[in-house]
Amino acid sequence: MNYGLGERWLQAAYGDAGWLRALRPLEALYRWAMARRAAAYRDGRRKVWRAEVPVIVIGNVTLGGTGKSPLVAWLARYLSEQGWRPGIVSRGYGGEAGQGAGYPLHVTTHTPIAQSGDEPRMLVRQTGLPVVVDPDRPRGARALIEQGCDILLSDDGLQHLALGRDLELVVVDGRRGFGNGHCLPAGPLREPLTRLDEVDAVLINGVPVFAPPAGAWTFHLAPARWRSLADGMVFPLEPLPFQGPVHAVAGIGNPVRFFDTLVTLGMEVKPHAFADHHRFAPQDLAFGDDLPVVMTAKDAEKCDTMALEQGWVLEVEAEPPADFVAWLDRRLAGLR
Repeated sequence: MNYGLGERWLQAAYGDAGWLRALRPLEALYRWAMARRAAAYRDGRRKVWRAEVPVIVIGNVTLGGTGKSPLVAWLARYLSEQGWRPGIVSRGYGGEAGQGAGYPLHVTTHTPIAQSGDEPRMLVRQTGLPVVVDPDRPRGARALIEQGCDILLSDDGLQHLALGRDLELVVVDGRRGFGNGHCLPAGPLREPLTRLDEVDAVLINGVPVFAPPAGAWTFHLAPARWRSLADGMVFPLEPLPFQGPVHAVAGIGNPVRFFDTLVTLGMEVKPHAFADHHRFAPQDLAFGDDLPVVMTAKDAEKCDTMALEQGWVLEVEAEPPADFVAWLDRRLAGLR
């Protein structure tokens, strides 16, 4: 496992390692700072910009992967099907548009990963809708409105309070939950769990192994299709377009979830976990054999120039429950 220090800390936080108790005085300082910041936005000491179109935030209260991006993609496509003109604004973690392009950065499938980050480019590929990267989210939102978008999705925007919002959706990993229940740096929480009382909906990815918050919905990520990294051709899940054991590569927040998915598809997996948003180099994928290399859609964005003849991407799609979709329809009717 190619975990860095940050990933090892994250594993400790979700596993409630005893040594994290020594960091609780710093947790108290972090919670105080977050509460003070939130109060500044509430009472006007910090400015909140309100768009003239509805804004839906999809975010996390925890660090690490939760399955948020597939839900963002589903929501964007669903809004488009309902007659909206959605756009997605993102911070673009891991990217730096200062390397030539500048902000706001209008992302395409040809935008260099070094500028956009991996998730925004993946969302463009999966939705075909406008995606803008900007650390100044109000500025990015204005750029999308200028493009004609009439509803905005703020990806991973829960803590970006400068952008006003009409709906807040929080995504939680059903297996890892809230870890040890403590905030940074003593635990994986970005905000105290009381924050969940303020959001509009909590969506749990997979059957939860913990007591879920009241009113939370459970959704699933379903494998949808295979895509060849070499030529972009798409294949059904079955029969498999390759044979034998595979090297499974994952540089995401929760790589074990991806490996388990491959096992449920009947594959013999040789797992290779990397840090979230890892920038892959050819040597990372040089395993000394001719076995297929299988990866997530997010990782594929960083490996598409490596000419992997045996590189395969497992595309997944979020499947929210019908009662959540009905609730969403009611809320969207109010936003119109």
